[in-house]
Amino acid sequence: MKKTWLLLLSALLILPALTGGPSFAQDASKKEIKVGFVPGPYSDEFKAGVEPELRKKGYSVRYYEFSTGLEANTAVFRDDIDANIMQHTVFLNSYNERNKTDLAGIVAVPTPPMGLYSKKHPRDVKVKAGMTVAVPNDPVNLQRALWILRDLGWIEIRDNNPVDVTELDVVKNPSGIRLIPLENAQGPRALDDVDFAAVQGNFAIYSGLKLTDALALEKMTSPYHNVVAVRRGNSDKPWARDIVTAFTSETFKSAIRSNNFYDGFALPDYFN
Repeated sequence: MKKTWLLLLSALLILPALTGGPSFAQDASKKEIKVGFVPGPYSDEFKAGVEPELRKKGYSVRYYEFSTGLEANTAVFRDDIDANIMQHTVFLNSYNERNKTDLAGIVAVPTPPMGLYSKKHPRDVKVKAGMTVAVPNDPVNLQRALWILRDLGWIEIRDNNPVDVTELDVVKNPSGIRLIPLENAQGPRALDDVDFAAVQGNFAIYSGLKLTDALALEKMTSPYHNVVAVRRGNSDKPWARDIVTAFTSETFKSAIRSNNFYDGFALPDYFN
C-alpha cells in the first residue's frame, strides 16, 4: 500500500510536465513581464516608479504599444502579453460582458480625469444656443461627459446604466448646446472645429493638453480610475502580486508626487 501511494504521488508531481500544463514552479521562475499600453501617460508612470521596483526583484519589463484598447485587451486575453494599463473598471466589465472574457483589474493607477476644453472660449464663457460640444461616442465615456455638462448646469440628464447611455438621456437642454459624438481619440483634434470638447484624460495628456487648462474636470470616482488588467486566473500569480506591490510602494508614490506633470491626476486610495 505504501508503495502504491508513493507511485501515485510521483505521477501527480510529473503530470504538469507531461501535459505541458502550468505549474507554480514554472510561474515562480517567470522573470519577464510583458505590459501593454495605448497612447497616454501610463507607460511613463510605469517606467518611473514601477519598473525600478520590479527590477529589484529580478524582473525585466517588455513594453508593447497598441492603437486601441480593444487590441490591448485581446492581447491580454490571448496571453500575448501579461497585463495592460489603459482602462477603467466600468469599461473593463463592459468589455468582459460583450466578449465573454475574464480580465480583471488588480490595482488602480493615477489617472487623468476627463475634462472640458476649448480653443475658442475662456473659462468664464457664457454658453449660448447652438454652441457645439464634442463628446465620446461610446456609452460609458459619453455618460462621464454628460456628467461634466450637468455639473456646469448646461443640461439635465436621467440616470441610466453606463453601457446603455445615449444622447436621449439628456432630458433638458436649457443652454441649447449641440452634442457632436466622436470617437474618443478624436476629441483633441475636434477642438479646432467645435466650441468645446469633452476629452478623456489620457488622450488630453497625449495631445499636449494640460489638465490645469480645462474649463472643467470630472469629479472622478473609483470605478473610473484606470487599472492594471490581467487574466483573472493570473491575479494571484507571484508576478501579478509583485506589480501590485510595486505600484503601492513609496518609490512609485514619490515618483508621482515629485513630478508636476501629474498635477490634477486622480490618485488611488493607497496614496492617502
